[in-house]
Amino acid sequence: MPHPADDTPWPALPYPEWRESCATLQLWTQIVGKIRLAQTPWLNHSWHVTLYATPRGLTTSPIPHGEGTFQIDFDFNNHALLIETSDGQRARLPLRAQAVADFYAALMTVLEAMGIRLRIDEMPNEVASPIRFSDDRVHGSYQPDHVRRFGQILRSTDRVLKHFRTGFIGKASPVHFFWGSFDLAVTRFSGRRAPLHPGGIPHLTDRVTREAYSHEVSSAGFWPGGGVFDEPAFYSYCYPTPAAFRTASVRPSAAFFHEGLGEFILPYEAVRTAASPEETLLQFLDSTYEAAAETGSWDRAALECAPGQPGVPRGV
Repeated sequence: MPHPADDTPWPALPYPEWRESCATLQLWTQIVGKIRLAQTPWLNHSWHVTLYATPRGLTTSPIPHGEGTFQIDFDFNNHALLIETSDGQRARLPLRAQAVADFYAALMTVLEAMGIRLRIDEMPNEVASPIRFSDDRVHGSYQPDHVRRFGQILRSTDRVLKHFRTGFIGKASPVHFFWGSFDLAVTRFSGRRAPLHPGGIPHLTDRVTREAYSHEVSSAGFWPGGGVFDEPAFYSYCYPTPAAFRTASVRPSAAFFHEGLGEFILPYEAVRTAASPEETLLQFLDSTYEAAAETGSWDRAALECAPGQPGVPRGV
């Protein structure tokens, strides 16, 4: 039987309906992300800690451990956490309503049984009123249909962001999922150093923030909602932020500059209900990047190229 959200790549996902499940899922991804962080050499802009979209959810990709590797995957279709090692071991944990403390204990027990012994920083990052993972019995909601829809949106967004990424030959990040801020993002770089970031992100050391924003960026992505904007949305910002950026003309008409967030916002609902969601999202990505590049005086001629086509090498 098909899942309720299978009839569209852009399903409805009202944030108030799954607020508690979203908060729990964010903490679970933080546990898994911190496992990758604990085992992986530092890569510029914290790219070594991210997760990546898959056809079923999110993955760590291979994590180094001794002379081998292991990988942890969230399967949001079948609601399971999958652990696999390079020596052939496999384990499966159900994703269901359970306290963060229980999820954490179960995962660490399974890893130890597989010969993977490690310790992580148990304090969540970038969330209000953090609770140590092993003590957290406040968060434990899990709504399978909403989680499945979230995974479906990540897949669709990942596809569009990857297409958008092909139009840039300067330094650009992979399309990846940051478990701290709980968003799928892609970032373009001007190639110039940026002024020292002021820091101040809740429960994230300024040292990490300043390394992440060491160079000028234009960044965009998808975020499921919460805080000052209580609905899922696509966003775009730049650092540093020129004064003219906030008043730049961007597309589509539903997009606007959110003063509280300091970035452009396009509500997910405007994309989901558009005649062409992909084209609507690309308009937002292209126009907000152009606003950042123009107001920031980027060398666009040296950094941009035509969008890529399958099987067609870029002309030089």
